[in-house]
Amino acid sequence: MISYNTKDWFTFIVRFHRSDTVSKLWPLMLAIGAYSGAVGWLEVEYFQLTDSAYVKNITVMHGLLGFVISMLLVFRTNTAYDRWWEGRKMWGALVNNSRNLAIKVGAMLPEDKAFFRKMIPNYAQILHEHLSNAETAQQLFDGLDLEIDHHKHKPNQVAKVMFDKVNQLYQSGKITGDQLIVLNAELQSFTDICGACERIKNTPIPYSYSAFLKKFIFFYVMTLPFGYAFSLGYYVVPVVIFIFYVLASLELIAEEIEDPFGGDENDLPTAKIASNIRKHIEEILQ
Repeated sequence: MISYNTKDWFTFIVRFHRSDTVSKLWPLMLAIGAYSGAVGWLEVEYFQLTDSAYVKNITVMHGLLGFVISMLLVFRTNTAYDRWWEGRKMWGALVNNSRNLAIKVGAMLPEDKAFFRKMIPNYAQILHEHLSNAETAQQLFDGLDLEIDHHKHKPNQVAKVMFDKVNQLYQSGKITGDQLIVLNAELQSFTDICGACERIKNTPIPYSYSAFLKKFIFFYVMTLPFGYAFSLGYYVVPVVIFIFYVLASLELIAEEIEDPFGGDENDLPTAKIASNIRKHIEEILQ
């Protein structure tokens, strides 16, 4: 995750980070600029169309569809941010539940602190690696023959080891039934968090919606020069480039944050969170 000062406007304006959408869109922006200039030259210079030409009225369509495309992009970005924020809440819950489990273990099982001092942070680290695996995002896709051994779900294995340990302590009489119920609730929350993160990871935005929005943006921008070349002349080139940059950037940002467990710079710092969990657990279970 990129660290920045939210109040430093000047840096945002003049600095282009490598994750900025300009670095990803500039080839398309150049191509669209050349296309817009060619359309403007053909209409104004070559065919010498006048202001009375019907093609000038195509701007009416852009005015009507502008509201539609803005609503679609608002829904797209809000949906993507909701997924990003839900992922952050899940990892925040993992931090809290790891601390709570460590505190309770430290009070109930002072002789077995070494085992849990190792295993509780291991769950967070293995969950990070599990969610970073590209194949985890494809487990629900049809027609893919993935070489995944589903019987070795690593986060489940770590949770199972911890529960086996707690159950052994109960059978040996080191903890009571009430204490078993308390510890079981904390351990169960780990699996619940893992399941919620997997739901975000392997359930992308429906293909039909994403494909339609991309096509909508493309055809909307491609028709802009036909109407605005009459009033803007060759200034239609930077105007169309800017409109494309704004619309396509919103779609790119949504694509990046809808999977908050990837390797993009704006994704959640799950590795850092897992490292913090290890540090906190080692402090509690000294």
